[in-house]
Amino acid sequence: MDTPRSNSPAGLDDLAATDDTVAPFQIEKQPVRGRVVRMGPALDQILTAHDYPEPVARLLGEAVLITVLIGASLKFDGRLILQASGDGPVSFLVADYATSGAIRAYVKLDPERVDAAIEAAQEGLGALLGEGTMAMTIDQGPDMDRYQGVVPLEGETIAEAAEAYFAQSEQIPTRIKSAIGRWQGEGKATHWRGGAMMIQQIAADDARGDAGEAWNTARALFDTLADDELIDPELSGGRVLFRLFHEDGVRLMDSQAIRFECRCSRDSVRNLLSSFSEEEIGEMVEDGAVSATCEYCNTQYAFDAAELAPGQPRQ
Repeated sequence: MDTPRSNSPAGLDDLAATDDTVAPFQIEKQPVRGRVVRMGPALDQILTAHDYPEPVARLLGEAVLITVLIGASLKFDGRLILQASGDGPVSFLVADYATSGAIRAYVKLDPERVDAAIEAAQEGLGALLGEGTMAMTIDQGPDMDRYQGVVPLEGETIAEAAEAYFAQSEQIPTRIKSAIGRWQGEGKATHWRGGAMMIQQIAADDARGDAGEAWNTARALFDTLADDELIDPELSGGRVLFRLFHEDGVRLMDSQAIRFECRCSRDSVRNLLSSFSEEEIGEMVEDGAVSATCEYCNTQYAFDAAELAPGQPRQ
């Protein structure tokens, strides 16, 4: 059960010096709730696992932030998978969040087309993904059917596309902001950092008052949120909430830790390769070995062809 925190600056500083966390919040006595996520090392691991061009890394980083924001609302053990595909230089993007707090993500891209888009200063969602669709899939485990909502890609950011998803698929008024950038830490090294926040209107009741007026007020305050407030390591997510909503009061609930985690393993990759025919495996052999690379974490695996023969024991 979520434990409310005080709406004073001290109480809201539950997120003070903690990266890689997500937490829900509630504006006091108003039909508006939300979540805030701040990411540092976990996001940096995802984006530096591959040598992505910077605009592509920013696009994938935003997808990670939005997936965590939305996935953290699930009330069961499962996963939220955000996928976007289009006819642009980036043909496919996926972020996969488990309710345990594990997140992984990757993109497929055409390097030459991406370079051309960057040279032409065309780096937004539309320029990189082109025309296509965005899907959100809720996976409740092997014994339950998956739920998926699909909408056309709209807007110039993943956040705008997600707002359109909630408007079309869920009919829930939603505002989302995200920011991502390189931050210089100690010394000269820079690391990827990101932050995002969302607010949603919930049904009004006698205690909370008129939903429309409260939503308009909260949205106006939310729209003053600046990118640097979302990623500055010296400014906690709790203090950002207090800056925005201190007049009504805002209550922060328990935060959850987020980590980068890939589900690949040598055994799972070997099992996958073993499903191919002997002839197909033979065509994969180079320099006496069959190699495979995980698209998520970029870990490389190499196997002797004999290891992949049917009936070989699994380690």
